[in-house]
Amino acid sequence: MKYLIILIVLASFAAIIYGFYIQEEHLALSHKYIGFGTIGLFLVAMPLFLFKYSQGKKMKDYMLNEENIRKMRRKEDEKAKKQ
Repeated sequence: MKYLIILIVLASFAAIIYGFYIQEEHLALSHKYIGFGTIGLFLVAMPLFLFKYSQGKKMKDYMLNEENIRKMRRKEDEKAKKQ
């Protein structure tokens, strides 16, 4: 999965760069290359990356709720007491 994500990112960047390279000669085709490269990055590679690297993590730890606010306040109070 890691290599698939890298391949998609590299192909997307290559398509974007190629789109800018041929922009003066074939304007409509260059817009397609740039658009497909952008779609590859943001609608394919990014969700795959987020899915792969968020597996096994508890989303509850990253959400701002009452319990986590209390934990943050306790840590701030401990830092203030040490100083």
